[in-house]
Amino acid sequence: MPEKTKVDGNLALSQKKVIVIDAAERPETAKLRVAAYCRVSSDSSDQLNSFMAQLNYYTTLINSRDTWMLADIYADEGITGTSAEKRPDFQRLLSDCRKGQIDKILVKSISRFARNTTDCLTIIRELKSIGVGVCFEEQNIDTSKMSGELLTAVFAGIAQKESESISGNMRWSYKRRMENGTYVPSVLPYGYIRIDGKIEIDEKRANVIRQIFSWYLSGQSADMIADMLNTKQIPSRYGGVRWSQTAVRYILTNEKYAGNSLWQKYYTTDTLPYQHPRNRGQRESYYAESTHDAIVSMEDFTAAQELMAKRRNVLTPEQNIPSPFRKKLCCGECGTIFRRKRIRGVIYWACMGHDKKGNDFCPVTQIPEHLICEAFLRLYYKLKSHGEDILTQMLADLQAIREHRMLWSEDVIELNKQISDLSDQNRMLASMNQAGLVDPDLFISQSNRLASQLQAAKREKDRLIGARDDDMIRQLVDSVKVLSADRILVRLRGGVEIEQTVEEAQVKWSF
Repeated sequence: MPEKTKVDGNLALSQKKVIVIDAAERPETAKLRVAAYCRVSSDSSDQLNSFMAQLNYYTTLINSRDTWMLADIYADEGITGTSAEKRPDFQRLLSDCRKGQIDKILVKSISRFARNTTDCLTIIRELKSIGVGVCFEEQNIDTSKMSGELLTAVFAGIAQKESESISGNMRWSYKRRMENGTYVPSVLPYGYIRIDGKIEIDEKRANVIRQIFSWYLSGQSADMIADMLNTKQIPSRYGGVRWSQTAVRYILTNEKYAGNSLWQKYYTTDTLPYQHPRNRGQRESYYAESTHDAIVSMEDFTAAQELMAKRRNVLTPEQNIPSPFRKKLCCGECGTIFRRKRIRGVIYWACMGHDKKGNDFCPVTQIPEHLICEAFLRLYYKLKSHGEDILTQMLADLQAIREHRMLWSEDVIELNKQISDLSDQNRMLASMNQAGLVDPDLFISQSNRLASQLQAAKREKDRLIGARDDDMIRQLVDSVKVLSADRILVRLRGGVEIEQTVEEAQVKWSF
């Protein structure tokens, strides 16, 4: 503690002498300790030449900078580059960084530093947290000049390119095997199994396939066959008993059951996010005969296709005609969808539950299409003539619901956050490009990816705000009463009720 001395009867602190020790080197003049990491040839006869060439290159490069000093050159054999744990000099490099002996690392490319972009990003983040930057020469990336968010965005773009490259290589391999007839799908249809890379018949399930073809050729419909399989408790493809007419039709039309193969019925898009649309001529398809043993004869398979075409064209042509009521008419008794059919020249809409399972299951009978059209037209003209007050209130309610959704819906809030994050990433990427810190090709691919994601997020937000019919119904409609087989009563918020009949030409309003 400072000494106390007495001056004129008063105590005072005496002044201590303080010695200032100058720093050995000012921070602004200190040189960056720069290391280089490389991988040498896996050919033992060329390892020395490879290492010496890179040693001379990096030594010359680092010594040419007045503000840099060479820390060390680290090199590993090329074949061990896929795993960081198997690269001893790479581990030595990381250890020296953690000891505070290195400020910057020079690497030729990201692939030389790490083959896996996820691991690479993890290591770079750790190095960045301890003040070590990594410069990738080929990509023109200096991690010390990038924010964490931008670092993530850039490496996400690099990972996307790697994924697309791998996917492209796999598609090329599949295409070659399809062309020479040796392709074996990863997923085989019901009735087949893979043994030693070959397609073999699963006899237990093959008998089910043969029975399906036999029933169909004897006159049973796909719906009836599905019901029989469910009644007999026959396990479906994934073990449960959930046969449907769609599954039966898929079996009846699959050429593989006749021993042939049509490949690339669906195709994978070239860029992320990958989609798998049906191939309608956008890509080549490949057809090969006798690629494996058949479960049914070619004669039976061909007969099934001809019978299906005949039934489709003769028995149910009306189901293929576009209609505004398709998939919109639902039975109030059993909940099943109505389907369109023609009987003696008249178009009807029939409850599928009633048609398939009879009056005991559902008593609702078929309705002529012209009566449904007339009922909708009556409702429209009644609303147009007398519904101004009601529609005004409904529009106000809709606007209130929309505004409520905009402000408080969790998924809309999450989309707003996503849109904001994507916009920030886009701005950071643009700034980095202006500063020359990113390869032009990478900038374009990453910018396109962000723009695509941003557009998708905005579309999803618009969809949620503008097309949530279930929410509209819950908030606008109090209840719906089925008064009879031909009358319903819809009660709206505020006590407004609309009664609509099918056969009678009237709409009753009550307030």
